[in-house]
Amino acid sequence: MNAAGMHAAWLHPRLAAQVIRPRRDGRAEIALRVEGLTDPRQQLRLDARLHALPGVTRVAIDARAQRARIVWNPDRLALPQLLDAFAAEQCGARPLRREHIDDARSGEANDALKRLLVAGMCAMQVMTYAFVMYIGVVDFVDFTTRGLFRWLSLLTTAPVVAYSAQPFLAGAWREVSTRRLGVNFTVSLAVLLTFGASVWSTLRGHGEIYFDSVSMFVFLLLAARHVELRARHASGALGEAAQDATPLVAERRRADGSLETIPALELLPGDRVRIAEGGTVPADGVLESEAIEVDEALLSGESRPRRRQRGERLVAGAVVLGSPAELRVEHSGDDTAAARLGQLAGRARQARPGNGAADREATRFVLRVLALTTLTALAWLWLDRARAFDAAVAVLVVACPCAFALTRPAAVTRALAVLAGRGVLVTEPAALDTLARVDYALFDKTGTLTTPRLDPDAVEPLRDGLAPQQALRLAAALARESTHPLATALAAAWPGDTPAVHALKVSATAGIGAEVDGRALRLGRPDFALALSGCAAPAGAAGTLLLADAEGPLAAFHVSEAPRSDAAATLQALRGEGIATVLASGDTRARVAPIANALHIKRWAGRQSPIDKLALLEAARAQGHVTLAVGDGSNDAPALAGADASAVLASGTDLAQAHADLLLARGRLDGLLQARHVARQLAQVVAQGRRWSLAYNLLAVPFAAAGLVPPWLAAIGMSVSSLVVVLNGLRVGRAGTGPALRA
Repeated sequence: MNAAGMHAAWLHPRLAAQVIRPRRDGRAEIALRVEGLTDPRQQLRLDARLHALPGVTRVAIDARAQRARIVWNPDRLALPQLLDAFAAEQCGARPLRREHIDDARSGEANDALKRLLVAGMCAMQVMTYAFVMYIGVVDFVDFTTRGLFRWLSLLTTAPVVAYSAQPFLAGAWREVSTRRLGVNFTVSLAVLLTFGASVWSTLRGHGEIYFDSVSMFVFLLLAARHVELRARHASGALGEAAQDATPLVAERRRADGSLETIPALELLPGDRVRIAEGGTVPADGVLESEAIEVDEALLSGESRPRRRQRGERLVAGAVVLGSPAELRVEHSGDDTAAARLGQLAGRARQARPGNGAADREATRFVLRVLALTTLTALAWLWLDRARAFDAAVAVLVVACPCAFALTRPAAVTRALAVLAGRGVLVTEPAALDTLARVDYALFDKTGTLTTPRLDPDAVEPLRDGLAPQQALRLAAALARESTHPLATALAAAWPGDTPAVHALKVSATAGIGAEVDGRALRLGRPDFALALSGCAAPAGAAGTLLLADAEGPLAAFHVSEAPRSDAAATLQALRGEGIATVLASGDTRARVAPIANALHIKRWAGRQSPIDKLALLEAARAQGHVTLAVGDGSNDAPALAGADASAVLASGTDLAQAHADLLLARGRLDGLLQARHVARQLAQVVAQGRRWSLAYNLLAVPFAAAGLVPPWLAAIGMSVSSLVVVLNGLRVGRAGTGPALRA
């Protein structure tokens, strides 16, 4: 299908409805995946071209993430015209489903930031007012002035309680509804009772007030939660990536044999579909054309293409290599295997056990605080009824879980920053608690424990007079312009100098094109490389890298795989810590066995489907193990979602990253060791902080219960306790305590 035909198909109402999101202001918004955008100058030209289109009001291009987001007036500009602008700059743009317009997370982050800013500004002002009143302890301040500042403190604290503290109040309501009391309940109870008591004292004109404690406490907790939220959002990924791999349009054959472009969701069982060479299968079905080569790594995880014969089944998301194919549809939309894979991963994540130990500890702390407050109130009701309420509030302020509630957020915030600096991004901070206790690790093979490798003698010249070394030199010139694992392997096979490269164009899924020594060359998949000449792929070319020019193929490069340079050391270190290492791969047993032997893995299995891998993890958990899954492919997503903790390499697919807790951004497995070391330090620091909280309460609560803690002393105690916890949290990941960081 040509670009014009593909773009015109987006005029179909049902197809456009899948990708365009109407806005309240009457405009439309769309998210696109953009390929081939590697030159900053090209990005500037594209930005200028898009802004010059009628009706375009906003353009956001993220070349690194291969994403663009456009807002425009649909009455003045049609979607095909928008896509034509991308094509004019030689960078293909593919609309993404409207669910990928990420307003949910950005809205959550903006809401958290606004609440934090309100709490911060109010807390600073209230502390200023409190300072004036505290001066009255050592120097006289007339009662009129003190009364004025009491009222100013009340008015300034009210927005903190009514607006900024809402996340804690909502969390407390959920805890009460589920009858599982946690820190939110204690925080909310302390804030409401303390604020209420302070308001009553202000109205009466006498009694203790704690507005400064309330506002500062809310601000500190919001700050810690905001940093944690930003780290989680920065590392997040698209949860619908498996369905994103399935095309939204398809070429359906009419009864007279002609082709029509329709939305893929309109495909029905029995429809016949044509899939172009290099195209993606839009639905599950039966192959009706001759034998073809297909890449099914999305589901099977196999590192090499598979040959499918007439009558065999193809799965949505598979890539057709070589010649075009004809498919008879059996399942489409949410019924495809790719969609079911995403659904399986979602169910596995929902079924993952929660952090019950932390919940139980929080519940015990809450009950202790409530018991102390109740006992204090009862004691003063018997001794002096007039002082009962003030004494109970004082206990609640002093025993307020400031140190307890800040211990984990402060330490986690530090841990996230340390790990980010070491190339490990954490998408689920709670997984760090689990990672410290892991004793069973399940690894994928292809792309996780292994990387592509090209031996110089695996170069096959396809043009008379071309020596293998000449072909490798030309190919390496192109390969060095890409970070794709296959390109990296090819570039590493040529240690010498390479000619200059001009007019570079990179397709993330197909290959690299450029001018080298004055002629146009392409390196990549056979269909991509041969598009310059229109020649057919040579026999046996599927699954290889092909170098070609305008006259046809030049050379084929047969890539094998080898263990990652840091795989053996990482696995050995994990085994040294008592962690069982298991290899489960979708590849054949013949290809898994040598890798397992090279890495000294005793427990391994081949031909493992996503369900098989998930079953291995569930069996290990049933035996009492705490599990870790490490992978990189979409077929690993259910295992990543179902494990107690999970990690994915930076080269992993969107779906894998969406369901992993850790992203090894530098593409090195030894990031696991860094993460585990920091996780264990985090556990130690959190335990120390909570012991400090207990000691602080044991020391301060008796004085508060006796009515000997005035507001200024309670504020100082809260500040000192918070400072101790935060400073202790900074010990996580300190220099010299972890394994040596490798570049």
